[in-house]
Amino acid sequence: MSGNTSKRYPAELKERAVRMYGEVRPDHDTDWAAMGKVAELLGVGQETLRKWVRQGEVDDGQRPGITSEESAEIKRLKRENAELKRANAILKAASAFFAAELDRPGQ
Repeated sequence: MSGNTSKRYPAELKERAVRMYGEVRPDHDTDWAAMGKVAELLGVGQETLRKWVRQGEVDDGQRPGITSEESAEIKRLKRENAELKRANAILKAASAFFAAELDRPGQ
């Protein structure tokens, strides 16, 4: 399965799906069976729902892992880091250019 084909679902759908899973879980023998029922009702993939449920458990402190908030902060910092690296490369190139200009005799 390719990561490029993933769908974007609204946050409200994710929250509703996780809530529904919590409500129907006691009526099923396994987590997977409960997830299958909710996934079918909402028209989402069962594996997608499993990921949402597990991430919800991490966010609620019920399971170890990186919370959604921490993940968003990491993405933001990576973007900022990339921008700073680009700016630094531009400044280095400009600095080298101007240093070469200053070193030329007869100007």
